[in-house]
Amino acid sequence: MSEKKCSSCGAAIDINATECKYCGEPVNVQVQYHPQQVQQHKQQYYNRYPIYTPAGIRQTNKNKIIAGLLAIFLGGIGVHKFYLGNIKTGFLYLIFCWTYIPIILGIIEGIMYISSSDDNFYDKYINK
Repeated sequence: MSEKKCSSCGAAIDINATECKYCGEPVNVQVQYHPQQVQQHKQQYYNRYPIYTPAGIRQTNKNKIIAGLLAIFLGGIGVHKFYLGNIKTGFLYLIFCWTYIPIILGIIEGIMYISSSDDNFYDKYINK
């Protein structure tokens, strides 16, 4: 038999009881779900509303305007790549900054970041 404690008198009572059998105080009944049931419910919800998936746009703090400005002004040393989490590419930009190729690529990428829609930017650069 599973038991819990009454919040008023501290007596041990049945886990499904709605009131304490000793003091008569109402007890909050909390329904406990199995983790698999919770996961199934979440999956059904996310399948119904795909824009709010766990990897959705609301869970990031990366901004396309900031990424675009970093690419335009500091793209030659790869700051925008570090900002977006592409560490390896950021180091490549940093290593080859003396060739001026990363500067040109940074300007092009900055314009692409700023001109893309929020959903497009997120799908392409954040949620690879």
